[in-house]
Amino acid sequence: MIAKIGRSANLYGALAYNQLKVDNENGQILFANKMIETASGHYSVAQLAQSFAPYLIANRNTEKHTLHISLNPDPNDKVSDDKFREMAEQYMWEMGYGEQPFVVFKHTDIDRSHIHIVSVCVDEQGKKISDKFEKMRSMNVCRELERQHGLIPATDKERNQMDKVFRPVDYRAGDVKSQIASVVRHLPNYYQYQTLGEYNALLSLFNITTEKVEGELQGKMQQGLLYIPLNEKAKEQCIRSRLRCSERVQGFRLWNCILRNAKQL
Repeated sequence: MIAKIGRSANLYGALAYNQLKVDNENGQILFANKMIETASGHYSVAQLAQSFAPYLIANRNTEKHTLHISLNPDPNDKVSDDKFREMAEQYMWEMGYGEQPFVVFKHTDIDRSHIHIVSVCVDEQGKKISDKFEKMRSMNVCRELERQHGLIPATDKERNQMDKVFRPVDYRAGDVKSQIASVVRHLPNYYQYQTLGEYNALLSLFNITTEKVEGELQGKMQQGLLYIPLNEKAKEQCIRSRLRCSERVQGFRLWNCILRNAKQL
C-alpha cells in the first residue's frame, strides 16, 4: 500500500474534490472522526468545513494547515469498507492525528479502490502537530497495515515514482511549466474527474488552477485549458504558465474528455 500525504492552505479545495465524487455518485464517506453530524447524514462542503473552523481560527502561523492523504492498496487487493475504515483510523492514530477531526472518502470511479482522508495538522490550541520523520513513519505504518490485513506489499519503485510525480508546484523553484506538466500528465493515471470544477478542485491541491480558453490552432478554432500556478495562499501568480503547442493540444483533448464525461452524468 502506498500513502501519499499532501499539505496545502486550501481546505475547501481538498473537501470539494472529494465531496464532488460523492455528489456524482463516484464516492462515499466511509468514516468521520470528531465531525459535526447532520440530521440527514449527508454533507455539503460548507458543512464539512465547519468541523475544522475552530482549528483554523486558533491556527498561529502554520501556512499549510490542510492534510489530504490518500491510501492506495495494490490494485489486486480486495479491501472491504470495514477494513478501509479500520486502516484509516489506525493510520491517523499512528501518525499523530487520531484526536483531530478528519473525514474518510472512498473513491469508486476506478477499479483501483482507494481512500482519501482530509484533516488539519494544527491542534485545538492552534499548534502544529509534529511532522518530523513523517515519510519514514508513514512507510512503517503502511508496512504494518500490509502485514495486519494481508495486503500486497508496495515496491520501492512504486513508492518513489508516486512521490516524484505528485509534488505541489513551487513557482519560486523555477521551470514552472515542467512542474505543472509533471502533475497534469500523470493525474489521469491515479485520479478521475468528470467536470472542470472537479478537475480544478483536484489541481488546487498541487498549487495549480486552470481556466477554459478558446483560440485558433493550426488553422482551426479549438477549446483548451490554460494552467496557472498558485502561491501558498492560492493566489494566481502574475506570470501564467502558457503551454507549448503540443501541450495545448493535450489541453484541448483533456477539455474534450471532460466534456464527454460530463454528458454521461
